[in-house]
Amino acid sequence: MYKLDCLRYGKNGPSSKFIKKYLYFFRKASSSNSILKYYYKMRYKRLSEDHLIEIPLDIKIGAGLYIGHPYCITLNKSAVIGNNVNIHKGVTIGQENRGKRKGAPIVGNNVWIGINSTLVGSITIGDDVLIAPNSYVNCDIPSHSVVFGNPCIIKPCIDATSGYINNPISIN
Repeated sequence: MYKLDCLRYGKNGPSSKFIKKYLYFFRKASSSNSILKYYYKMRYKRLSEDHLIEIPLDIKIGAGLYIGHPYCITLNKSAVIGNNVNIHKGVTIGQENRGKRKGAPIVGNNVWIGINSTLVGSITIGDDVLIAPNSYVNCDIPSHSVVFGNPCIIKPCIDATSGYINNPISIN
């Protein structure tokens, strides 16, 4: 999956050495069964601490993960992230521990999550959704939508992520 992630960054892969290392060790530590798994986990943990990124190794993340600005990102281990998802600086994907939305989000394919956005609770984000920067999302979002604000305002939009999801990978 590391190679598929790198394809999202364009012809030569990620320009940042950190992103290359981070994605490599994340994918290796979360899927490797070799004797090197402990080494991969140590390197991954160190890279995560240096950039304040909390992405658990047992989270389900599809191919083509794109981390636009690798700082202060927190994802809950129960969240499910689809293919071709862009995550930017300050994003939090968390769970609610009580009430009707108890649980963590499920994020579809081709989703762009803007800077400092928060997704919380047992909600479903459809495919082709653009979540604007600084949005607070605690409700289901249908496919082909743009979301912004707090409380979130949902606007239907065909090709919502057109021009935002660069170099999407195709998964059959």
